Amino acid sequence: MLDASRYVDTHDILFVTLDTLRYDVARDELAAVRTPALASVLPGGRWEERHSPGNFTYSAHAAFFAGFFPTPVRPGTHERLLALRFAGSETIGRRTYVFDAPDIVTGLSNLGYHTICIGGVGFFNKLTPLGCVFPSLFKESHWRPEMGVTYPDAPHVQLAESIAAVERTPPARRVFLFLNVSAIHQPNWFYLDGARDDTIESHAAALRMVDYCLSNLFDRLRRRGPWLCVICSDHGTAYGEGGYRGHRVAHPVVWTVPYAEFVLEAHG
Repeated sequence: MLDASRYVDTHDILFVTLDTLRYDVARDELAAVRTPALASVLPGGRWEERHSPGNFTYSAHAAFFAGFFPTPVRPGTHERLLALRFAGSETIGRRTYVFDAPDIVTGLSNLGYHTICIGGVGFFNKLTPLGCVFPSLFKESHWRPEMGVTYPDAPHVQLAESIAAVERTPPARRVFLFLNVSAIHQPNWFYLDGARDDTIESHAAALRMVDYCLSNLFDRLRRRGPWLCVICSDHGTAYGEGGYRGHRVAHPVVWTVPYAEFVLEAHG
């Protein structure tokens, strides 16, 4: 675990949720050298296997914004990277950055960060009161239909919007960029040539498209950097395992997610 006290208030911060990405798919695509952009930034060139605090987007992100990121898949008390101050917490340690705030977004805003949300799935679309809950935490938020789950070009649109929002922010102002990537969520069949239905193979193809787009984001952020980065999935999804399809169910392929935290160093 990184020492967050070394980076919060001195580094820009990137938090990416690869919505619905399964750990086994992320691991296998990385091993097959089909996600080179992620391979270039992941510590040790690999994903960490973790357990999500939620089995669907809303519950997981509510926990994330309260400082409860996915936890290591081993017993024990696991110190957290970021946390909100409250009595009795057993997972706040010397490396945890603790905010006196109702959520980490507000906490970073109170430190002077310009907070940006790039929405993806429906819980970030601002079309309903529920779809406004998470975006309303941020000073700046963006969503349009082309960023949603039904648009094959969504990864390109989301990453372009992310870059534009960061580059509009003065260099002297710290940035917290949150990006909820929608492409891997169902439907994803259109990322696999010849497919007509969502499968674990089209899930993997969607990840490859996202990886291609992330390459440009990492390059552009490095020009502004350095950045403290957290990239993870909020939950996985089932494609028939145990008779289940989808998520919001208690199955290992849903609870087990890829996770990484690292520093993206600056370059000219």
